[in-house]
Amino acid sequence: MEWNWNYVILSAILTLISLVWHLRRKNSYKQSKLPPGPRGWPIFGNLFDVGNFPHRSLARLKQEYGPVVWLSLGSVKILVLLSAGPVEELFKNHDLTFCDRKSNDALRSHDYINSTMLFSPYNGYLRTLRRICTSELFANKRINETTLIRQKSVDTMLSWIEQEIENGATGGILIRDFVFPALYNIIGNLTLSRDLVDPHSPIPFEFCTVLSGMLECIGRPNISDYLPWLRRLDLQGIRRNMDGYLENAIEIMSAYVKERVKQRQQNNTLPSEQRMDFLDVLLDFKGTGNDEPASLSEYQVTILLMEMFIAGVGATSNTTEWAMCELLQNPEEMKKIKAELGRVVGANNKMQDNDINNLPYLEAIIEETLRMHAPTPILFPKKTVRDTNFMGFSIPKDTQVMINNWMISRDEDKWQDPLSFKPERFLDLDINHKGRNYEFLPFGAGRRICPGIPLADRMLPLILGSLLHHFEWELCDGKKIIDMRETLGTSAKKLEPLQAIPKRKTK
Repeated sequence: MEWNWNYVILSAILTLISLVWHLRRKNSYKQSKLPPGPRGWPIFGNLFDVGNFPHRSLARLKQEYGPVVWLSLGSVKILVLLSAGPVEELFKNHDLTFCDRKSNDALRSHDYINSTMLFSPYNGYLRTLRRICTSELFANKRINETTLIRQKSVDTMLSWIEQEIENGATGGILIRDFVFPALYNIIGNLTLSRDLVDPHSPIPFEFCTVLSGMLECIGRPNISDYLPWLRRLDLQGIRRNMDGYLENAIEIMSAYVKERVKQRQQNNTLPSEQRMDFLDVLLDFKGTGNDEPASLSEYQVTILLMEMFIAGVGATSNTTEWAMCELLQNPEEMKKIKAELGRVVGANNKMQDNDINNLPYLEAIIEETLRMHAPTPILFPKKTVRDTNFMGFSIPKDTQVMINNWMISRDEDKWQDPLSFKPERFLDLDINHKGRNYEFLPFGAGRRICPGIPLADRMLPLILGSLLHHFEWELCDGKKIIDMRETLGTSAKKLEPLQAIPKRKTK
C-alpha cells in the first residue's frame, strides 16, 4: 500500500485531539455507572479484542464480565448483551429507546442508508416501508393467495435436480445452486409476477455474488467506523468494494423497475384496482402526510425490491443448506424426518403447502438449525436514542447495542447440550422463532423484528421438506464429516458450499 503521509500526519493529530476529547467526556460520566468490560488500548480501545468473528470473540467475555459488557471500539461505545435476561429487559422495557440503527461507512455508498429498509434509522420512512411490506407481501391472506407460486417454483427446482440425475451427476451437486434460483423465482413472482432464472442462467449467481459481497461489506468490522478520521483512507477497501457491489446490484434490479415503468407509461398507468404485484404497489404508493414520504422514487423502489431478495433468498437458502449439512451428519435424525414425510405426505406424492402444519419434526429440525446457525449471529446493531438507565447501568445516548444471538442460543443455562444437533428439544419446549422467547431470536424481536417471518414459515419447510422427501441424499466420496466453517458478513453462510449426491427414491 502506498501511504499518503499528509493523511497519516493529519490522522495522528486528529487522533490525539479525539483522545483528549474522549477522556474529558469519560470524566463527565465518572459519576455514572457503566457496565463492566475489558480495558482497552489508548485510541483503539477494544478493537483488537473483536477479530473477524465477533460473535465468537465477544462470547468469551461473558465468563469474566457477565451477561452485560461495555466496550470501546475506537471512538464508538458498545453495549454487548450475552444472555437472554438482559435481552428480555431490553425488548420488554426499552425497545423504543434502543430501536435506532447506527450507520456505517459501507451504508453511505450510493446513498444507500437513505433508501434501505433493513438498515434504516427508526423513522417515518422505515415505518412506511414496513407497513407496505406487511400488508402487501407478508399478510396471511396474501401468503395464502400465492401458494401456487411457491409450489410451482419448488416443483421446478425438483425437476432441475431430476435432470441432473438424468445427466449422470455422480459427483454430486451444490445444493445452493438449485435452492437459490428456486427462491429467486418465488420472490420474483411475488414482486415482479415472473420467473427470472434457471440454474444455468448467469443472473442469479451474479446477483448472489454481489448481494453476498454487499452483506459482507456491511457486516465486516471496519476501522473507518471506529476511527472516523481514517475514513478517507479506506484502509481495508470496504467502501470501495461496497461501491462496486452495490452498483452492480442496482444495475440488475433497476432493469426490472425501468421495464415496468416503461410498460405502465405505454398503458397510461395501471389503475390501482388492476395492480399485478408488489412492484405496482410501490410505484403507485402515495403517502397520506405526517411522517410518510409523498411517494417512492424509482431508486427507493429499486433498493426495496433488492432487499426483498436479500432477506427472502439469502437467509432461506443458507438455512436450507445448514439443515441439510446437519441431517447428512446425523443419520438417525434423517431417518426420523424421512419417516414423518412418508407418513404425512405419502411415499409417491409431492409435498404440498398444506402439509406443513402436520410435520412437527420438520418444524423442529428448522428451529434447531436456526438455533445452531442463526441467520444473523449478531443482530443488526441498535443505537440508543437518548441517555437511559438499563439494568442499573447508565447508558449514554448514541451507544451501539450488540445482541450476541449466537452466544444466547448456546447458553448452557438455557439449553441442555447446546452444541449438539437435537431437533427433539423443540418437540418438548414451548419455544419458537417468533420473537417472544428471548433465548431464541433468529429473526430478532420488538419493533425491528423481521417482517417476513410469515413468508419464511411457508417457504423454508416447503423447500427443505421437498428436497428430503423427493430424493435420497448422500455425501460425496463416502464422507461422513462436513466442513462446517462459516463466512461472516451480516449473516453466517457456509464457507464451503455443500455438495451432495441426489438419488431417486427406491420403490
